[in-house]
Amino acid sequence: MLATTYDWSLAWDNRSAYLHGLATALEVATVAIIISVVVGLVIALGRMGRPPVSWLASIYVNVFRGLPALVSVLWVYFGWSLLFGINFSVFQAGVIALVLLYGAFISEIYRAALEAIPRGQREAGLALGMSRFRVFVQVVLPQATKIAIPNIGSMFIGMVKDTSVFTVIGLLEVVRVTQNLESIYFQPFVFFTAAAVIYVVVAFVLDFIFRGVERVLATPPKGPLGRAATARRRRRVETLVQRVEAVSGAR
Repeated sequence: MLATTYDWSLAWDNRSAYLHGLATALEVATVAIIISVVVGLVIALGRMGRPPVSWLASIYVNVFRGLPALVSVLWVYFGWSLLFGINFSVFQAGVIALVLLYGAFISEIYRAALEAIPRGQREAGLALGMSRFRVFVQVVLPQATKIAIPNIGSMFIGMVKDTSVFTVIGLLEVVRVTQNLESIYFQPFVFFTAAAVIYVVVAFVLDFIFRGVERVLATPPKGPLGRAATARRRRRVETLVQRVEAVSGAR
């Protein structure tokens, strides 16, 4: 039996191809997470509403939480073309498939976050003369978003990983690049190991970024980024206090 020789330098030599695939995956996931947050918030509000809206929102959530990403992207890319004559590009199909799936998950994240906000805060805002919409946008939603941020970060990492199944429709992401390289050099273990390392590194980086955002949004802000973000506001408050004290002293 011949011993297999692994040429690990091939992964480094083809780093530009991997970086291009990673950029594609991140681009699809970034567009999808932005749209998914909006869709998820709307669905969450629908589930918290009255029938039949709450029923329709529940059906959407339960259907798309049960679908794998592979089935979703195949239906979007091929199914919509067959049924409705709508043709999407590979990029568009990937984004839509992720939004359909993760919009359902994020809706549950937002629903739990919205229900965690004490009802007394809504009542206090209304008592101050604020409209219901203003109370929601300025009081409830910011606090719910702070609660939801860690889980949204996890969803984003999941999106980046799920782009790997979009190789079936030809999306040139990390796994597709790996398959192309493996067909040329016949070193599957080397290239798929490199792909695994890329996904793990990206997961660590994204987790670090979302933890930083979480600290900045905390009350009071935590960490150097949080303190830097509020330093200017703190200086403005201190300047205002000094002016008030100066005016009071002059009187």
